[in-house]
Amino acid sequence: MSSEEEAIRVASEEVARQFKTLVNTDDVETIKHLQHLILGRLQDSNAVLTHFNDYSEHCFAEISGDFSKNTRLLKSMKSDLDHIFLKLRSMKSRLNAMYPDAFPDASTIKILDQRPDLEQPFP
Repeated sequence: MSSEEEAIRVASEEVARQFKTLVNTDDVETIKHLQHLILGRLQDSNAVLTHFNDYSEHCFAEISGDFSKNTRLLKSMKSDLDHIFLKLRSMKSRLNAMYPDAFPDASTIKILDQRPDLEQPFP
């Protein structure tokens, strides 16, 4: 080994020895203990989350068929209702053309509607 390599080795050992004096051994052990506790908690949390994900996947698999079926049913009902309201609007416009007094305009509706306003408190 050359003298230069020997000098580097000695210098490295001296730096390591000096560095060890800067750090309290008890503090290092406390940090290692806390890291071990945190690791255990993270592993427990990971296990719980994995179990929850498996359970959620199982539940979704059970009800996804119902969701799809109900979605199709709701879309069909919306289509049917749109068709019904279209027919009603068409019938109303034809009746309004034949009998203009059958459907009062907005200004006369307030006069004709004598029902109490349920949103207002009683006097």
